[in-house]
Amino acid sequence: MVAQEKIDLLRRKIEEADAIVVGGASGMSAASGFKFYYQDDEVYRMIAGSLADKYKVYNFFDAFYCPKMTSGEKWALMLRLNKYIYDCYTGENYKDLAELLEGKNYYIATTNQDTQFYRVFPADKVTPIQGDWRYWQCDEPCHDKVYYNKEKVFELVNYIENDRLPNKFIPRCPHCGGEMAPWVRSYTFLQGSFYRKELKRYTDFLQKNSRKKTLFLELGVGMMTPMFIKEPFMNMVYQWPNAFYVTINPQHAYIPKEIAKKSLAIEEDIALTLKQLLGKPTDKLEPFDRKNIFNPSRVY
Repeated sequence: MVAQEKIDLLRRKIEEADAIVVGGASGMSAASGFKFYYQDDEVYRMIAGSLADKYKVYNFFDAFYCPKMTSGEKWALMLRLNKYIYDCYTGENYKDLAELLEGKNYYIATTNQDTQFYRVFPADKVTPIQGDWRYWQCDEPCHDKVYYNKEKVFELVNYIENDRLPNKFIPRCPHCGGEMAPWVRSYTFLQGSFYRKELKRYTDFLQKNSRKKTLFLELGVGMMTPMFIKEPFMNMVYQWPNAFYVTINPQHAYIPKEIAKKSLAIEEDIALTLKQLLGKPTDKLEPFDRKNIFNPSRVY
């Protein structure tokens, strides 16, 4: 359980804030039960099929970046992931966060690509810093456009044979004929007009509220890509006169000494913390396993 004085302080900061900037990352989804990104669970086995043992990759992150897979195998993996993302449940953490922020002036920046935030928040209040699995782009990329893929995903997943999408069904760029790719952070990630529009909403919100009493609420942000949320949050809190920083993370709740007096670290499960903030029962929550939730070979 989170110490009551920390819960009281965070609740007060939320109530007093003129603006709330939420930074949501992989830990937010992991605390909602989406652990296949890091763990060899039933969902991962459904997505990977025989590819898990064939290539000895036992979580989705390692499978997605496995260089040995053929293009058809990689597409089978990605299409199954896409279908799962479209079909899966909405994480309870996200519902609790929406309840907590109801009626507040807030904005959400996320490195998550699983679209969970869009289940409960308006799209114009969310910026996907590292892209979004619902879109494809040319892998080159040869032109500045992303393509919504739901219809094609549900069509193509039916053509997977032996954990491989036949070459004739692999999505192709309508301009150059090359392969398409998911619109997620990679060496060819398209930071074009669509990305800039998404980012501008976020930066506009920050500029508008830079002098106000702003709460930076960081949820499940680790050390794999700290440059997108964690480091900017810390820098803005250091520079903005009325800002306050809260990080909720059972493994990476770090606070620099320079902003220690304007910060709060909660080294606990996000699900538990949100329930406590809302005064909801916590007895049905599964114990959070710090040792086994993450793949120790990676720094998240």
